[in-house]
Amino acid sequence: RCITPYLLHIRGMRLSPAPSVRCRLQGTTRPPAFSQDGDLVIGGVFSIHNYMHTVDHSYTSLPEPLQCTGSLATRELRFSRAMVFAVDEINNSSDLLPGVTLGYQVHDSCTSIPMAMNVAFQLANGLDPMFYTGEQCSGSPTVTAIVGESGSTPTISMLRIIGPFGIPQVSHFSTCACLSDKKQYPTFFRTIPSDQFQAAALAHLIRHFGWTWIGAVRSDSDYGNNGMAAFLQAAQEEGICVEYSEAFSRTNPLSRVQRVADVIRSSTARVVVAFTAIGEMKILLKEMERLPSPPRQWIGTESWVTDPYMLRFGLCAGAIGFGIQRSVIPGLRDFLLDLSPQKVSSSPLLTEFWEEAFGCRLGTGIYLSVYLSIYLSVCDGSEDIQQLQTPYTDTSQLRVTNMVYKAVYAIAHAIHSIVCEERENSTMNCDKNLNVKPTQVLERLRRVNFSRNGYQVSFDANGDPVATYELVNWQRRESGKIEFVTVGRYDASLPPDQRLDIDREITWVKNSTQVPVSVCSESCPPGTRKAVQKGKPVCCYDCIQCAEGEISNNTDSSDCLICPEEYWPNAERDLCILKPVEFLSFHEVLGIILTACSVGGASLAIATATVFYHHRTSAIVRANNSELSFLLLFSLTLCFLCSLTFIGRPSEWSCMLRHTAFGITFVLCISCVLGKTIVVLMAFRATLPGSNVMKWFGPPQQRLTVVSFTFVQALICTLWLVLSPPFPIKNLTTYKEKIILECDVGSAIGFWAVLGYIGLLSLLCFVLAFLARKLPDNFNEAKFITFSMLIFCAVWITFIPAYVSSPGKFTVAVEIFAIITSSFGLFFLLFVPKCFIILFRPEKNTKKHLMEKTSNDIHY
Repeated sequence: RCITPYLLHIRGMRLSPAPSVRCRLQGTTRPPAFSQDGDLVIGGVFSIHNYMHTVDHSYTSLPEPLQCTGSLATRELRFSRAMVFAVDEINNSSDLLPGVTLGYQVHDSCTSIPMAMNVAFQLANGLDPMFYTGEQCSGSPTVTAIVGESGSTPTISMLRIIGPFGIPQVSHFSTCACLSDKKQYPTFFRTIPSDQFQAAALAHLIRHFGWTWIGAVRSDSDYGNNGMAAFLQAAQEEGICVEYSEAFSRTNPLSRVQRVADVIRSSTARVVVAFTAIGEMKILLKEMERLPSPPRQWIGTESWVTDPYMLRFGLCAGAIGFGIQRSVIPGLRDFLLDLSPQKVSSSPLLTEFWEEAFGCRLGTGIYLSVYLSIYLSVCDGSEDIQQLQTPYTDTSQLRVTNMVYKAVYAIAHAIHSIVCEERENSTMNCDKNLNVKPTQVLERLRRVNFSRNGYQVSFDANGDPVATYELVNWQRRESGKIEFVTVGRYDASLPPDQRLDIDREITWVKNSTQVPVSVCSESCPPGTRKAVQKGKPVCCYDCIQCAEGEISNNTDSSDCLICPEEYWPNAERDLCILKPVEFLSFHEVLGIILTACSVGGASLAIATATVFYHHRTSAIVRANNSELSFLLLFSLTLCFLCSLTFIGRPSEWSCMLRHTAFGITFVLCISCVLGKTIVVLMAFRATLPGSNVMKWFGPPQQRLTVVSFTFVQALICTLWLVLSPPFPIKNLTTYKEKIILECDVGSAIGFWAVLGYIGLLSLLCFVLAFLARKLPDNFNEAKFITFSMLIFCAVWITFIPAYVSSPGKFTVAVEIFAIITSSFGLFFLLFVPKCFIILFRPEKNTKKHLMEKTSNDIHY
């Protein structure tokens, strides 16, 4: 409240304000835990007590002053004393702010938002219950900058109050990524890395050890919620699934904490990530110790994983997590231990620490009434703080303490750049009477860049430092004591694959050296793929064997890869191998049989030709048109041998030769048979009176007929070879697992024209032979031609559907079989009876016997 007295001016009858304004603070101020006057004052806020005393407000009287309660966090006490040490060190420095004295006001926020807000108002307004300003009811803040707070949520509350006044706040332990938003928090800086980096580091760590199924617990606060949100996003990008994510606060009922503990106990995830403040973690671990629990691998954040107090929880042995880098602050330990009963008694906070640490009461003070009911002895001065084992005296793991130290020095360097200037003789001139505004310090903090004790201090555009962490492992020694051991480092400024460096062996849960396994489903081996289970996260899946023609050559493949056309999976379906090539070979059983039949048929034809030649003057040879018979035997030999071109690896020349040779030789063969049939018909017509038909079908005409019919087939084959010849192909469709080497016919019209022409001649020959079958003759060759053509046509009519439906090399085998069968049919029916008479019934091989008239039966 501001009280403004007014003076009455007679001139002009105006009211004008007095030259000064008197303002009174609302409520009762709370003295700082530690304070010191100086030319410029720095504020400090730390969570030294764990709770704030709460009362029920009656709203009929003024509320009681805010008070802290609960146990003393001696680690936070060390943080606050480190700030005092840093200020004293700067005041004694000849390089930094020479001639300028820094003061400080260090407050205890009791780890509560209301107290943090109250402290923020006090740091902005000062401790005097009444002060005077100029003409307006506003004055400059009593502090130029603030160090703190230790928690993100109280820090946010403070920034809402002091931010509009431009007072910079440098936190040593507020890691919420939300504080990097300069639009909301333009006056915030920190010497500890943002949780955005820690979340990415945790996800990287978890993925490094192959954990894809984890549990997550967090503080129900800005720190926990924002940190866990950043971690879950990073985990999702790394392919990590979260079985559960539970939030709780230390102010929640015990039933809430019990429910979180039960979820952890009953879960299948063996790894638990705890993004919690130390207050919540203590409560949770106490509840976990109450009932037996399956072993869990704890992954911690810097807020609790390097806190010495937490080492008392043996169930966390083997825990790993990221902590701030250890550091050395020369002289700090001596400063912390430089306490005596006389020095302690001047500070209520140090008095409380001393009495709690040694279990005695020290003089009188505001805490005496509390301790009289607990402690029976009085401190006699023999207490030795050098022998005290508390987080306050433990300077072996200076991590966050160094963040406080660097925050104070960052503010000091910013102030130094404002009030000091270097002269020509390299001496420093500092003006301690200069009115330094917080907004000036804010501007200079953005450009701070210095090194202290080997540690670089600077801020990026978001007010964050370079993110570097140590990987800390809780290792149990042979004595049973658990210690912090640094096993690696994480540097966010390096490339992603170089950020995590583990250089020492890690001891895991239950003192194991084997990395624990935490997966929802076992890894899918090569040859299988992952199939997500319905209604479950992507990390829960079934392993499905790759489909036909597909492989997976990696573990946990999401999809199978299709093999290239000429490749096929092996039996394990983890490798594509060349498909076996198949064709009708001379070396396989079927090829050998067909080759033997082909060669055998050709040999019989040659043997028959030899017999006919040897008995060429005999009646039966001369009576059956010996010239056509020899030509027919020659064509049958070629028919048998042309089947060999169908066996073996197809090539361009073999594909063109096999079909054209087959077509021409068979037409030559059928032309000869057709000529013999016409000769039989013409011979009987020539016996009729006045018939002169034989002169039109003598040997020259017979030769011309054979040549003409064969020329037509040769012309068809030539056009076929010129326009679209057969060519070798790799058949990849008939069988998926192998390659069939075969000949493509090229032009289907050409192929069927060749077959059709053969069929047309065969049909014509069959009709003519059928007409001549009953002609009177002792050896009527027309009957044998009829039967041979009947077999020939039956074979090739059957061949068409068999050829179309036969797969792979059996297509070729069917064609060879048709060639050999039809050739044998012609050979046996046309030449075997004659050879039988020539060789075994020579008495019937006479002209007289052949000229005898018989009935339809044939007698040998």
